[in-house]
Parts: sequence; C-alpha cells; structure tokens
Amino acid sequence: MTNDASDRLKALLAPEEAARVQSLRLADGRVTIVLDAAGMDARARTMLEASVTQALQAASGVSEVRVALMADKADADKAGAPQGAKPVQRIIAVGSGKGGVGKSTVAANLAVALSRAGRKVGLVDADIYGPSQARLLGTEGQKPVAHDNRLVPVASRWGVPVLSMGHLSDPGQAIAWRGPMASGALTQLLEGHWDDAEILIVDLPPGTGDIQLTMLQKFKPAGAVIVSTPQDLALIDATRAVELFEKGGVPVIGVVENMAGYICPHCGEVSDPFGTGGAEACAKSMGTPFLGRIPLDIAIRRESDAGTPPAAGDGPQAGAFADLARKVADWLDTN
Repeated sequence: MTNDASDRLKALLAPEEAARVQSLRLADGRVTIVLDAAGMDARARTMLEASVTQALQAASGVSEVRVALMADKADADKAGAPQGAKPVQRIIAVGSGKGGVGKSTVAANLAVALSRAGRKVGLVDADIYGPSQARLLGTEGQKPVAHDNRLVPVASRWGVPVLSMGHLSDPGQAIAWRGPMASGALTQLLEGHWDDAEILIVDLPPGTGDIQLTMLQKFKPAGAVIVSTPQDLALIDATRAVELFEKGGVPVIGVVENMAGYICPHCGEVSDPFGTGGAEACAKSMGTPFLGRIPLDIAIRRESDAGTPPAAGDGPQAGAFADLARKVADWLDTN
C-alpha cells in the first residue's frame, strides 16, 4: 500500500484513534490495522475496535477490516483477560509467509530438540484448517480430555505434550470455519493445561491472517521463528511474516532456511533444487538473525510421516535441529 493510501485511510480516524495506529495495510480490498491499546480497559478496547472498523469500512475500495489490539500482558490482565490458567512463561511462534516450506516439521522438531536439551516444552498446532502435529508427533487417534473447562494436552512419547485440531476432528475432515470460530479454537488450545511448560511452541498457519492477529492480540509471543525455503517467492512471503511480527511488537528470533541442499543417497552429490543461501541473504537484508539450514532429506519426510521426529534420533538431521534449538534456547536465556 502506498503512503498516500495509508494516509487516506488514517485520515478517516479520530485523532486519538490515529495516534494509536502501529501499522496500517490495504491489500486486495482488505485493511489490516494494528492499534496500541495499552492502558485501556475491556470496554474502551471494544469501543475502539468498533469505531475504527466502522470508519474504515466506509472507505472506497475497502471490503474487509481486520483490527488487532496490542497491549502489554499486565494491561490485558487488568482489562479482564481469562483467569485461572497458569500462564506459560515463554511462547515461541513458528511462522511462515506461505505454505509448503516445512514450517510444521520445523516446529515439531524444534519442540522435541528443546525437550531433549532439558527444557519443559509444549506444542500447540495453531494451523486450524490444516493441522499436522498429531501425525508428526505420532499422536493420531488420541483425544484430549477436559478438566475445569480446559483441555488437557495429549502426551507424546517424545516428552512433548501437544494440542491440535487433529486431535479434535476426524482424519481428513474439512474444517470450514469463519475467522471468529478459528480464533476461538486457538484460544482453547492455548489456554489448555500447560502448567508444567516453560516454553510453548506455537505452529502458526502460513500467511498473516486472523489466527496471527488473534495470537498477537491475546497471547503475545516472547519471540518468533520464521521458516522459509531458499526460493525467491518464499523469501518475499517470509519478509511479510517478519514485518507482521515486528510491527506487532514481537521480536523475531531469526530465520530458518529449510529444504536447503539435497544429498543424493546413491552418489553423495549435493544439489540445490530450491537454491541455497537465499534465506540467509534475506535475513541479512532485514537485519534479522539467521538461525541455520535444515537439509532437504528424504529421511526427514519418511520419519515425519511415521510420527517419529528426526530430532529424537542421533543422525545428522537431529544435529541440525539440535543446533536450531540451542540458538533459540540461548535467545530465551538472554532476552
């Protein structure tokens, strides 16, 4: 969106509303706006969201308005945030700008590698429409129980409890929900009984939609890990994902280059079907740390499909995930 378009939309807001704008974007008729709601109670937030939505919906060329309200956790608690659940100390969001880059595989193996390193880790599959963590952690067919109106995570044999829509729906079932329903499901998963977790890895859906905005608004992560392949299209989308988190006040821990380099099992020659180094160069251009490369290896695909995360083993694939986990853990220990 050009600055002129941004200024035009911002001019429709009352001065006190415009002063709270952190970011404003118009794409394909959809306005995404992030507002600073620090110091506001629940009633004031509701009124702010309604007023801004009404003002922007009246603009020419706008078909949909998405509003995210950002505030510190202390403000959210004062405003009437859900009580009773023991808060998870650190939430790490794993996101990507587009699908098909192996984000869920990275999230699952990051959780397992952190657990192997002695951290107490839980995993939330926030990809409501395309859940995959039940399969990746070998917990398909298990159903979570509810206690005190909160879901109890499913135990995996890798030491990582997990909650996913894959545990709540039948295999292959299409989940045709509008945004508010999906956001409500995310809330249920995140407010489960994560009492022992020190770190909660959240596998976000690809893109920058309703789930991401709900995550930023209600469950502000401590940091975010962005997954991309080396190819140019994925890198463009990864840049958007980085921008979303930064404008939402969430530090980006770094970028992971997945599917980087394929070693032929017959001749040992290394080829790069998706290119190489692109994510590292992209991270450098954005001033974002580069967290390393995960190889394109058939063993990762085969073991993931079998519900056996490669990070739980001792091969070179496990080493790549262990290195990623070490960098994330180091970041958590110093931030």
